[in-house]
Amino acid sequence: MNKAMNEAMNNPMIEFERVTKRFGRRSAVDDFSLTVAAQQAVALWGPNGAGKTTAIKCLLGLLRYAGTIRIDGLDARRNGRAARRRIGYVPQEIALYPDMTAAETARFFARLRGAPASQAHSILAQVGLDDQAAKPVGALSGGMKQRLALGLALLGDPPVLILDEPTSNLDRAARDHFLHLLAQVKAAGKTILYTSHRLEEIELLADEAVVMESGRVRAVCPGHALAQTLGMRRTVKLHVPAESLDQALQVLHAGGYQASRNGRGVLVEVRPDAKAEPIGLLGRAAIAVVDFELE
Repeated sequence: MNKAMNEAMNNPMIEFERVTKRFGRRSAVDDFSLTVAAQQAVALWGPNGAGKTTAIKCLLGLLRYAGTIRIDGLDARRNGRAARRRIGYVPQEIALYPDMTAAETARFFARLRGAPASQAHSILAQVGLDDQAAKPVGALSGGMKQRLALGLALLGDPPVLILDEPTSNLDRAARDHFLHLLAQVKAAGKTILYTSHRLEEIELLADEAVVMESGRVRAVCPGHALAQTLGMRRTVKLHVPAESLDQALQVLHAGGYQASRNGRGVLVEVRPDAKAEPIGLLGRAAIAVVDFELE
């Protein structure tokens, strides 16, 4: 581990210390502790009701809680304004003025964040919206709105980026574009804490995955090892020539795979670290796989 990495690990940007949030008798977050080092990306994973969004809302100062949260060493309750200036936030549901153009929206939020007005244009360029600057927000696609929200969160160059299910409403192409931008933001040195229910988002971006259940931490593992840690399996759809479908099923079943027909393809359950094995098995049986996709 080099000196820069050591310094990052010894300089936590986000700290939850025994945080609890109750709604009546129910604990949405229960004795929750987590440390996110500088320049690290950490994902909160879990089913609906696990406490992921509640933990984020506590960090943002939107909910009262017991325990301690620190952002870049600042107590989020005692020094709330200063702590929140270090955060850029992308919510799950975006609420922007539909009649304002993308450029007007960026300039408006730049003023709110105390950022130079000139930064509005550079932020739009950074998220690939400089050619949409004159278009009303209401006329932007869902993917463009989400990229705009990311750009707004980056105004003022906050060291911490918080995202709550940022791609839940996007199609595959828009999701891929957004994740590519997030990877660039991470590479530039931002500390990222995000919630997601999509395994590929954890595997692609997260240095660490925190599995939550009933408001508590149930497991912590490297992002790329989440599926293996939870014993999850992936489904791969293999496209083979129509005349080879029956033979492909026979070969896969004989090889110990659970497989079924799905339209013009074959669905196969695989271990996350063995997604290509069924393709090799079919290849050895002289059955061509013309395309594949993860379900």
